[in-house]
Amino acid sequence: MTSKNKFTDAERAKMIVERLVATYPDAACTLDFKSPWALMVGAILAAQCTDERVNKITPAFFDRFPDIQSAAEAELLEIESLIRSCGLFRNKARSIQGSAAVIMERFDGRIPETREDLLELPGIGRKTANLMLGDAFGQQEIVVDTHCKRLAKLMGFTTSDDPLVVERDLLNVVPENERTRWGHLMVTHGREVCKARCRRCLSCSVRDLCAYGASVDIFDKKEDDCV
Repeated sequence: MTSKNKFTDAERAKMIVERLVATYPDAACTLDFKSPWALMVGAILAAQCTDERVNKITPAFFDRFPDIQSAAEAELLEIESLIRSCGLFRNKARSIQGSAAVIMERFDGRIPETREDLLELPGIGRKTANLMLGDAFGQQEIVVDTHCKRLAKLMGFTTSDDPLVVERDLLNVVPENERTRWGHLMVTHGREVCKARCRRCLSCSVRDLCAYGASVDIFDKKEDDCV
């Protein structure tokens, strides 16, 4: 009998959080930011781009446009020139300037703190809205990115590829006070151990709590083999 059958999904999720926190005590948002606006810009730039690349771009951007108002009044071409290396830069420039303009016009220059209002900003989808709510405003929301979705399926918490369904399924089992940290733990674990093309199940601290990991035959695999 596997651990998946011994425990409820909520119990497994709680134990997974506890073990991964012990394994990755410093797991946190990998975008550098000092304000909600900085996180929003970073999240917009991170679409189809690595956080590492984004973190190299944003210092120069904020040197030129230090606040929301300056970004709202900026020329698109100047924004584009500063973010060109992150890809899709024209669309991202429009989203940054457009979001800044809406924030100034409709929200008195303050980034809204509800999902409904955040989703009205250009370039802001549910994933970014949840990221903002969790990491900028201290609420508890699950960010379903590629790591989170992939690991949720492997762990047996969902069978869906639809981010909204995955989020709903995880909300049913992840401890309410750990929802924001869950996303960071999934990103870190997905990069360090449970990689998309090389799942190191025998090195995994939560293998016995994972539906896929528990099915791996330890007698047929060597430590750190890809499976």
